[in-house]
Amino acid sequence: MKIFKMELALLALLVAFSCKEVKKEASDAKEEVEDLMDEAENEMNDDETVVKFMLEPKSDSNVKGEVTFTQDDDEVEMVAMLSGLSEGEHAIHIHQTADCTAADGSSAGGHWNPTNEPHGKWGASEGYHKGDIGNFTADADGNAKIEFETDEWCIGCDDENKNILGKGVIVHQGVDDYTSQPSGDAGARVSCAGIIE
Repeated sequence: MKIFKMELALLALLVAFSCKEVKKEASDAKEEVEDLMDEAENEMNDDETVVKFMLEPKSDSNVKGEVTFTQDDDEVEMVAMLSGLSEGEHAIHIHQTADCTAADGSSAGGHWNPTNEPHGKWGASEGYHKGDIGNFTADADGNAKIEFETDEWCIGCDDENKNILGKGVIVHQGVDDYTSQPSGDAGARVSCAGIIE
């Protein structure tokens, strides 16, 4: 009987020890997974640059919104959410400066065109400005979402032919015809924001 009790006690010790080891291994594995996830998140944040700003009404309009530029590796994505527009098509461009002080948005200068190309539709073989984003459509409520992505821009890099920091975003009342020089005859500047980090 004594031997049986001793065996039972040893068995209980083994089970308790095994459970502690399993819990310790599980805890260690959990910590390792959490560390790897933190590391991956930090690496993702290191590779991604985000600039977000508000568009303000110009030319006595009510057009406002938010624009976000996100650079991930060599690609820059622009997402603009706008409200207060008239229903239909409008143009949006990147302009030379981040200055939106003028009531009509003229302080932002002309289209951003660091490579001295003619104005045109993005990607046209005849040429286009680096700021020639193009046209978008506002719905019946005056809202619009614009998404644009390119590897011809960067956020804060050393290449002045690609760096969008210090430039302005202008929304126009009219439509870009992609042919009129130097700006596509898109009409009044109804909203403006400066791309500032």
